[in-house]
Amino acid sequence: MLNFVFQSLILSVIYTLIICTTIMVAFGKKLRESQIQEWKGYYINYKLMKKKVNRYTQEIQVGEQNRPLVLRDFSRLLDCQIEKIVLFLLEQQGLLASRISNLRDQYDNIIQQPEGKQVCDQVQEAYRDVGRDLLRLIFYVEINAIGLRKILKKFDKRLRYKFTDYYVKTRSNHPYSQLRQVFKHVSVGAVVGAISRNLAELQDLKDNRGSYVSIYDQPELSIPDPVVHSINTAVERLSNSTNFLQFLGRHALIFPDELPTPSAEDDIDDEQRYHFISLLLNLANTFLYMVNTYIIVPTADHYSLTLGAAATVCGVVIGSMAVAQVFSSVYFSAWSNRSYMRPLVFSSIILLLGNTLYALAYDLNSISVLLIGRLCCGLGSARAINRRYISDCVPLKLRMQASAGFVSASALGMACGPALACLFQTNFKIYKLTFNGDTLPGWVMALAWLFYLIWLWTSFREPYRENYKDLSSHDSNSGKSPRKIQAKIEKDFGEQCINVAVENGCTQPLLINYEANQEEEEEEDDLQDCDDADEDSDKVQKPVDSIVSAYRLLTPSVKVQLFIYFMLKYAMEILLAESSVVTGYYFVWSTSSVAIFLACLGLTVLPVNIVVGNYISNMFEERQVLLASQIMVCLGIVLSFQIVVPYSVPQYVGSALITFVSAEVLEGVNLSLLSRVMSSRLSRGTYNGGLLSTEAGTLARVMADGTITLSGYLGQGMLLNTTLLPSFFICISSIVATCFTYNSLY
Repeated sequence: MLNFVFQSLILSVIYTLIICTTIMVAFGKKLRESQIQEWKGYYINYKLMKKKVNRYTQEIQVGEQNRPLVLRDFSRLLDCQIEKIVLFLLEQQGLLASRISNLRDQYDNIIQQPEGKQVCDQVQEAYRDVGRDLLRLIFYVEINAIGLRKILKKFDKRLRYKFTDYYVKTRSNHPYSQLRQVFKHVSVGAVVGAISRNLAELQDLKDNRGSYVSIYDQPELSIPDPVVHSINTAVERLSNSTNFLQFLGRHALIFPDELPTPSAEDDIDDEQRYHFISLLLNLANTFLYMVNTYIIVPTADHYSLTLGAAATVCGVVIGSMAVAQVFSSVYFSAWSNRSYMRPLVFSSIILLLGNTLYALAYDLNSISVLLIGRLCCGLGSARAINRRYISDCVPLKLRMQASAGFVSASALGMACGPALACLFQTNFKIYKLTFNGDTLPGWVMALAWLFYLIWLWTSFREPYRENYKDLSSHDSNSGKSPRKIQAKIEKDFGEQCINVAVENGCTQPLLINYEANQEEEEEEDDLQDCDDADEDSDKVQKPVDSIVSAYRLLTPSVKVQLFIYFMLKYAMEILLAESSVVTGYYFVWSTSSVAIFLACLGLTVLPVNIVVGNYISNMFEERQVLLASQIMVCLGIVLSFQIVVPYSVPQYVGSALITFVSAEVLEGVNLSLLSRVMSSRLSRGTYNGGLLSTEAGTLARVMADGTITLSGYLGQGMLLNTTLLPSFFICISSIVATCFTYNSLY
């Protein structure tokens, strides 16, 4: 059994590495190398289509060809290529189904024979062989899907035309869509089910357990065969299937490595960098900061009134923290290039100081001290550090769980903040210091950050890091160019693939050796591909070093997703920040009632993500959920307007719940799509994708809090409708922008 486990794991690693290296190295060259030889004629003819694109570009430039004819010709070529792939896929699935049917007949004969248990191993191995061939077929589909994506991207880039939008829209939504077969569904569920069930029954027969429970009755109790596990992993990767942990991980916008390498040295490096207590300290920092953000929301309006300001100044009080966070995210992200502990220590000290000033503002009777305290709290925002630590220092096998922990800690802190404010309804003095519902949030958070600082100083371990410059100089001093290092990796990797293929009984190697005596035309084409690949590889590996470079990498799809993130954060901030003023004006709610209301909203975050991650994302395409949730947010905003008099509690609570829950669904799907469409160069470095999304969300909060304060000059009776109008128009704009880029999210 251990041998089967080892072989299946090796096969999974091989197929994953082939996919990754195919992306990085010149695709035309790598496609020929990674083809399964007996299927050579059924792969996408990437070289032909690339030549077509180059010819179209030249003909259009000199005026020999018009654009409509080019689009028609290239569409026909793509249709033929996809049809070839799909028909071959169906043919191979039929062969696998026939083999399974024959094995089932053998299985029925085994049961009737007294010595049947002795030949169970042979039949089991035959089923595993079918599974391995199915794994090869999935790899075949994935290689072709990558080729289609790359040639569509090349066509758009060379001809400067959004051909991908047109092609995906007309082909994927058609009832006879063959494109959907390639990109979204491999129709292997029945084959996997047959293999799983028969392997489980054969194992039961071997072990003489005599169990009458099928894997369909209690799937959670069945232990899948390693081959079946490898197939399921490959299918999930190809169909972009998701689960709760993966959904939360993408929700955190923490990117996986573009090219994970399974070398022993990398495993040792991961172990040297990873420290569980340090990870726990980063998650605790995330939790405390979210508590710090929302603990003052129920009492901010009362605190402002106590210090002689208008109740709507609560927007400035809440938003000042977000204003400072706009700047702190950048310098903390840059600081994390050199250290993790030092910025975390600095963050804790600044937050300790900020909360102390926030609490002292009451006795000093100074709104300025109050605002300075909140600005200091914003300057201590270390969420960029927390994201960066998980992305850089947590091993790949634990990164998804750590990312889910980051999101869960944020959600828990969002709910605990208002709930704690509900418990602080008291009033007493110690010496000249006042402790009441307004000041206790500051004192409690200052004490919490003091304890956290002590824990951080005594327990955090600075991870081992290696400077990129040192690596570059080491490579240059060793005399090995990146091209030679890559060639050595490919050589070693190819030999390992061939060895495993031979051990598993495959007569043809998984990687075909590149023949040196190819035609001169192919050699020139390979050189051109290699040059393009080196350039692309450098771009992938080198993180962006300026905000201008980061902006240039933002495609229209990425910009729209960032705008959607801005919209949902704006709508949520309007809802949360003005809740104490609105409920106090219309319903005369107490601070405790507001705190309970906000805590209940915060407690919906994790259940909503569970439903979306486990069910909705698997039932619908993410772009469909994205558009539907935007419409629901818009509906919640419309229902929140005060149109009829009097304004009722059910209307406010119901519309707030629709807006908040829909925004939570939208946030998860939005960040999931953003992590897919964003350039891999934004996965590391100072100006990473997490920083850009944080800046977009923080800017939205600043503008929302500013809107609340400015609307307060019109009077509290006009506050609700005045603040909802910008939310409504921004939401409509995001829906329109989504419709324009909808097909690019396929």
